[in-house]
Amino acid sequence: MSTNVFELDQTYVAPTYARFPVHIVRGKGSLLWDSEGKQYIDMGSGIAVNTLGLSDDGWVAAVTAQLTTCQHTSNLYYTSPCAELAAALCTRTDMKKVFFSNSGAEANECAIKAARKYAADRRGSGCHTILTLQNSFHGRTITTLAATGQEVFHKDFQPLTEGFVTIEPTEEALLAAVDDSTAAILFEPVRGEGGVLPLDREFVNAMVRVARERDILLIADEVQCGNGRSGSLYAYMQYGFTPDIVTTAKGLGGGLPLGATLLGERVEHVFAPGLHGSTFGGNPVCCAGALYVLSRLDEALLAEVRRKSAYVFDRLRGAAGILDVTGLGLMIGIRTVRPAKEIVNQCMERGVLALTAKDKVRLLPALNIPFEQLKQAVEVILAVCAGDSDGTEQRKDG
Repeated sequence: MSTNVFELDQTYVAPTYARFPVHIVRGKGSLLWDSEGKQYIDMGSGIAVNTLGLSDDGWVAAVTAQLTTCQHTSNLYYTSPCAELAAALCTRTDMKKVFFSNSGAEANECAIKAARKYAADRRGSGCHTILTLQNSFHGRTITTLAATGQEVFHKDFQPLTEGFVTIEPTEEALLAAVDDSTAAILFEPVRGEGGVLPLDREFVNAMVRVARERDILLIADEVQCGNGRSGSLYAYMQYGFTPDIVTTAKGLGGGLPLGATLLGERVEHVFAPGLHGSTFGGNPVCCAGALYVLSRLDEALLAEVRRKSAYVFDRLRGAAGILDVTGLGLMIGIRTVRPAKEIVNQCMERGVLALTAKDKVRLLPALNIPFEQLKQAVEVILAVCAGDSDGTEQRKDG
């Protein structure tokens, strides 16, 4: 069965992914099983998507109930899950309006359009430049690739959309780059694909000050670090300011495709009918799942995320074979002595699924991963990083 899946994929699916030779057939919570019956502890959660793990009972019930009522209708009509999710997001962030889409890249595209229209309306069409940061990642469309501050993503797809300037995240670089054409600053509070790098508080403070002085919009890309992953509902909340626009996706839907662009007071009226749209944006099934995810992201769960984060950092920092640990909440990067891909492959052999980010091992477990499973996974990671050749025999689904 699994061999057939491998052959079908290699024959018919565009070869854009370097897949591991693992055929996942089911999961529950933070445990996954492959077609051979091997069990894994999931420390990647679908790249920060499965906020509550696999097949969470409450999430499944919420999604199923909506599926049996109305799976989709166009945005020419109203649906309750869409309106209720927008209200919940605005209530918990003090933002004013929400545009729903299907992915983080689309959420960022919407933010870019909103920022350029706001700036053009106030200061003319020459005000359109958006500053982004080195080692950032904002998506794989031509425009969000242009915004991404990593040349490796640019080289095969020229020419990219104009109007983006990438800078180092320092006050000096920021002051040198800002001019009358600057419309917005697009940033990730934690640069995930760029190496799991939280922004320095001093730089954030400078960015906020300059933006307010020059009427420049601040766009927080919380596609990966948002929705509780940082230990707060959104990571910007730990820096003591409110952006003008917040983008998010991944963990918001809990396993279904959903992006959101949250518009603050300055830009809440920037769009009018016909200026933007999305066929599947605000899909009622996806929104029903997201409403349930948000209902679970209360202070108790966020405090649990912070406790688990502290445990992982304490266990990994200074351990054999580990050079550094970075990140925020349950978004963790591990710089290792041996190549990160080698570490990830050996962890997979021992039943722990991890990810990479540039030269680091990346951990993005479900926020509600049981502590015992988290500890087991961390011990495997420690052993592999230390070069311990003794592995625990993998459990079989029996």
